[in-house]
Amino acid sequence: MIKAFDQILKAAKEKGPKTIAVAVAQDVDVLSAVNSAKDLGIADVILVGDKDEIEKSAEQCGVELSKFEIVDIKEKAEACRKAVELVSTGKAHLVMKGLVDTSVILKAVLDEQIGLRTGNVLSHVAVFDVPGYDRLFYVTDAAMSMYPNLEQKKQIIENAVTVANALGNDNPNVGVIAAVEKVNPKMQATLDAAELVKMNKEGQLTGCVVAGPFALDNAISVEASKHKGITDPVAGYADILMLPSIDAGNVLYKSLVFFAKAKNAGIIVGAKAPVVLTSRADSDEAKLNSIAIGVLMASV
Repeated sequence: MIKAFDQILKAAKEKGPKTIAVAVAQDVDVLSAVNSAKDLGIADVILVGDKDEIEKSAEQCGVELSKFEIVDIKEKAEACRKAVELVSTGKAHLVMKGLVDTSVILKAVLDEQIGLRTGNVLSHVAVFDVPGYDRLFYVTDAAMSMYPNLEQKKQIIENAVTVANALGNDNPNVGVIAAVEKVNPKMQATLDAAELVKMNKEGQLTGCVVAGPFALDNAISVEASKHKGITDPVAGYADILMLPSIDAGNVLYKSLVFFAKAKNAGIIVGAKAPVVLTSRADSDEAKLNSIAIGVLMASV
């Protein structure tokens, strides 16, 4: 089981290269990341976007463009459609967001004619390597699903499980997070947690062990769990942290990045192919890590 990002990069080298179609590729940080992925042998790259602007951005970050295929499309929405089409027709294995709004690229991903829709919920999975812990954490959903209902939460967990599986965790522990660790009829997150646990026990939600509701501390800390008298075997050992809303997910995501200095990656799952989608505030390293996870998922 992969437990750190250096292992992810090593595994991606062994599985790669896979071809990435970058939508609206005239972005300095994204070009730097795909350049590193190319040099490491993780990925081949097709840059889709305004060729003149791509050349300007490449000059800024010292990237040699001769190693990449470039598809010159000026208009951003059309560039997104082309990048997605390259994946849907098998010419590329995953798509990556460049200098374009998330809503624009997702519209292309969900296009009925050339898109990658499956009918499942699309959700974001952030992967964190947190100092002091012996495993990776999968945080979902911090960027895509705003206020998911019970059925959507079930699919969000299933999506996160596919990411954990791609990284060698065959039966991840899922901690369903709420503000408290007891079911409270006035707190919907705790009611949903109890239902998700029931689904797991009855075989409706498989490939993982679901427990909760947990407050964050007793999902990740054995000591905190013991102090509160929680005996569930998942307590303190959660791999996947299922957050109740985008508010909680986004705050945890940014707290781990900026306070904990955790290494991170992000990817959208639920489509026919991985969608590498990172925050503009994410580092080049985070973007490279995200590409590596996308390569591993495309190799499954």
